[in-house]
Amino acid sequence: MSTAKQNGRFFCSIVFLNICAATASISSPSDGWAAEPKARGVNVNELRPIENPRPLLADCPEFIEPIRETARFEAPPLVAEKDADLAVRAWRFFYNARGIIEMPNRLRADRTAVIVVHPWGIDDGQGWKSPQSAGVAFFCTPEKNRIYHRHVRQVVNPFLKSMRGNVALIMNSLPGGEDPIRRKLYRSFRQKTTAQARRKGQVELEQKLKSFSYRGQPVIQKIPLSAEQPVGDYFRQFPGLDAGANFNNAGFWDLLNPVVRDIQVGLNDVVIYDLEGYDALKTFLQKQGIRHVLLAGYATDMCVCSTTAGYENLRKDFNVFLVGVATLATFPAMSTPKSATTASIAKASFQLPITQVSWVRPLKAKEVAGAE
Repeated sequence: MSTAKQNGRFFCSIVFLNICAATASISSPSDGWAAEPKARGVNVNELRPIENPRPLLADCPEFIEPIRETARFEAPPLVAEKDADLAVRAWRFFYNARGIIEMPNRLRADRTAVIVVHPWGIDDGQGWKSPQSAGVAFFCTPEKNRIYHRHVRQVVNPFLKSMRGNVALIMNSLPGGEDPIRRKLYRSFRQKTTAQARRKGQVELEQKLKSFSYRGQPVIQKIPLSAEQPVGDYFRQFPGLDAGANFNNAGFWDLLNPVVRDIQVGLNDVVIYDLEGYDALKTFLQKQGIRHVLLAGYATDMCVCSTTAGYENLRKDFNVFLVGVATLATFPAMSTPKSATTASIAKASFQLPITQVSWVRPLKAKEVAGAE
């Protein structure tokens, strides 16, 4: 008998107690979920088998390998706010349930932010380029960066356009700290910008970026090796990734990194700078009344999890949903990011719920009324 059929013979009822005081909360260590602030109660995690489930992450098969796990269960909503007007269905993997658990959630859009992690403006005509002949930046080659640009155009920018005006904030995170040029281009935690300032900032940005010499050294031709440890000698001198001055040219990483051109940044969209740290981001979001984050960006296995606006930080204080199809993982030695991205998303599903573009939608008036 298959695992799916075995699981289909019973309802798995696991009770997670979330006992919260006004100043502290205690949640089950096995589920990884933060309790709702100031909420009291019990989440009865009744898992109902889903018959003939469709593949997950199937919105964009060019970029993401769909997940075809058939052991799937429906659970009650994890977030179901009063006056909710945004539907966010999500899933997570749970070994002890022997499969994937799906949850239909209802969020208040005015408490929700969309954050795109590290949409770097590289090889996109703004002036910042992958150094030649052997330099590396972002997805490391111009060819791989072109796949990234196509993903931005086809997936991320349309998603942001659909959310802009339907959620409280649209945000992008960038490396470094705020500087005079990007201060003109983007709204930050402290100040807004104008269309006039943006035009001036764009001219200054392109002048600065295009004045740099994107020419480094070629791949080294001779590598001294010892008789005893030739493998160690080889990799010490010729590692798999060297983004230093030899190949990228000195000063490359001091250049300003803009938001990629294919994201049409709105005047009210906010840019997060990594050097300001997570505490500044947390404070800003809380002051804006944000409780929920729809997280997208690049790269799923690195920046999206561990930088200032990554989920390892955000999930400590907010309800984070990773928008699985709106992210790409690094994919060395592969011509497509499909498998690498799906593997990174599946790993993230141990720690936070995964959604996808087609599962995020504003609720219609009759749906809101029916939930009350």
